[in-house]
Amino acid sequence: MSAWGWAYWLLNPPQNIGVGLALLISFILGILHGATPDEHTWPITFSYAVGKYSTKGGMKAGFLFSAGFTVQRALLSTIGFLGLAYFYQKYNLDGPVYIIVGVVMAIAGYMILSKGVYGHLHLLPSKVHSKRAERVNPEEALGDVPLWMTPIHGLIAGFGFGAYATVVTFILAPRMPSLLYAPLPGLLFGLGTMVMQIVFGAVFGNIVRVGGLSESDVAKVGRLTAGRTLYYGGIAFALIGSLIIALPTIDSFAISTGMPIPNLSAIDIGFILVVLVVGTIGIGSMIKAYRDIKRSASLRHESLRSRA
Repeated sequence: MSAWGWAYWLLNPPQNIGVGLALLISFILGILHGATPDEHTWPITFSYAVGKYSTKGGMKAGFLFSAGFTVQRALLSTIGFLGLAYFYQKYNLDGPVYIIVGVVMAIAGYMILSKGVYGHLHLLPSKVHSKRAERVNPEEALGDVPLWMTPIHGLIAGFGFGAYATVVTFILAPRMPSLLYAPLPGLLFGLGTMVMQIVFGAVFGNIVRVGGLSESDVAKVGRLTAGRTLYYGGIAFALIGSLIIALPTIDSFAISTGMPIPNLSAIDIGFILVVLVVGTIGIGSMIKAYRDIKRSASLRHESLRSRA
């Protein structure tokens, strides 16, 4: 069977599979979900992992986010077993979920950026910016990245619904032999997602070290990138969520890529959100933070040289 054939089989499992195989499929689908660009996972893991600027910190961010996500998925597969998940078929919850995710992201970003004059000046421009911002050391003005919020993000993001969730909730969960087994498909799906989010967390956590900066400067770049990505990315999520509520047909926009794997099968709103938040806001914020740090170091160097 070809790779595409296996993908089709995983997304359309036969009726006669046993519990063990159903759980294995759930885990594999979770791995695919975590490995492909999903708007409910990548933007959050990227933001927090970069903010921790290390392999260990990035892995912790991926683990904590996925832990909250896994709890919600276990609950969702239980609801699917009980036949109570029909509201996902009746209502489109993408808009409300995007808005809530965006608000929580923006709050987390503001918590990082608003710990001093530096953060306030960037979020709320004022006349004193030109005089005071130059005197404020970014590392002294930035708050720590609130990893305790990542499980909350995971719980909220878990309410997002896509092709993978459809298979787990409406196909695999109902095949469990009893209510006792009902949470397992969602649990295994969440654990598969967790594996890949830990891996990507480790990768994202080390991106800021590519520039060869000192440990202190790496911390500054990491926190600035995390704060800006969460804050402005959160605004983007909330705006797109509001747009979907106002114009529901926008959510059905998709340009097929010809690939049968969800999150890669089409350029749609979810894919655009990943590119916008991680690719544009995230990487753009990192480049800006790197330049800010270099400029700050240059100003300090010139000031010391002039005093000498």
